[in-house]
Amino acid sequence: MKKVFALILSLSILLTLTACGSQAPAEEHATEEKTSFTIGICNYVDDASLNQIVDNILSGLKTKTQGSDVQIEVLYDNANADANVMAQIISNFISKKVDLMVGVATPVALNMQAMTQDDPIPVIFAAVSDPLSCGLVESLEEPGANISGTSDFLNTENVLQLMVQQNPDIKKAGLLYDAGQDASTGPIEEAKRFLSENGIEYIEKTGTNVDEIKLAAAALISEGVEAIFTPTDNTVMTAELSIYEQFMEAGILHYAGADSFALNGAFLGYGVDYANLGQETAEMIYDVLVNKADIAKMPVRTFDNGTATINEDVLVSVGLDLNALKEAFGPYCTNIQTIKTAEEFE
Repeated sequence: MKKVFALILSLSILLTLTACGSQAPAEEHATEEKTSFTIGICNYVDDASLNQIVDNILSGLKTKTQGSDVQIEVLYDNANADANVMAQIISNFISKKVDLMVGVATPVALNMQAMTQDDPIPVIFAAVSDPLSCGLVESLEEPGANISGTSDFLNTENVLQLMVQQNPDIKKAGLLYDAGQDASTGPIEEAKRFLSENGIEYIEKTGTNVDEIKLAAAALISEGVEAIFTPTDNTVMTAELSIYEQFMEAGILHYAGADSFALNGAFLGYGVDYANLGQETAEMIYDVLVNKADIAKMPVRTFDNGTATINEDVLVSVGLDLNALKEAFGPYCTNIQTIKTAEEFE
């Protein structure tokens, strides 16, 4: 979070310095294109993945505006997964007449869409796993309204293939997620289908907050699962630092849908590069504000979903060989990298 606020501060300083330059006469301003904008960014919750996205949106906008007359004031807030707080933040953005809103994660994007039906402020979303199924857009090619953005769609089958490649004899897997997270609905159904087709028993455990996820994790261990799958679920992501040691001590490998899970202690995170996703989100924001792109016809941006990030600490703890894993995982990944356990990305 320190990086987020530091970037916001640096953007504000940049904007202030730009604003102190010489001003053209009023008549000239009347014919000039608008170069000063205000945007509101609402983050769903404080976790490593989403914070990394916000960091890169801010740095991307700073890069895009550097050396130009364009000024972008950023209003930033975090809903901390509270629906009431989220609504207040969005209402505040609307009352301040921001030029564009940015919704980081599916719940924020859905609320922004609902609250701008009568006042169609452009909305750019970031890290929405399935914008089509949840009703945010009419199609990925042409969203059709005042909303578009970036998707972190998860290839669930590939994640589970990694689980099977590591342990071809696996008999029982765990599914750990928040049933209220839209990002989890589709991948969990896909996971059940894959596991059933491959003769693997599965046990589901869910939770809606950190304490409930800790209890769910303990229950999966007690029921003897051999590995656990979690999609890009922000509730579990927030709890990962509280549960990874339980799994590591039990020798249970946790496979999840983002590299931030591996950063926070899961055995493996699989999915998109969130730093790049944030930069691409910044590009879309700039295109709508400055280049006057028609957001209704702006395709949703999707990304290569094939980077596997392995936690080195877990690897050593359970006694696995990295080279052997790279050989087994190779057909299902475009890239395999390692990371050490930490709270935030450097």
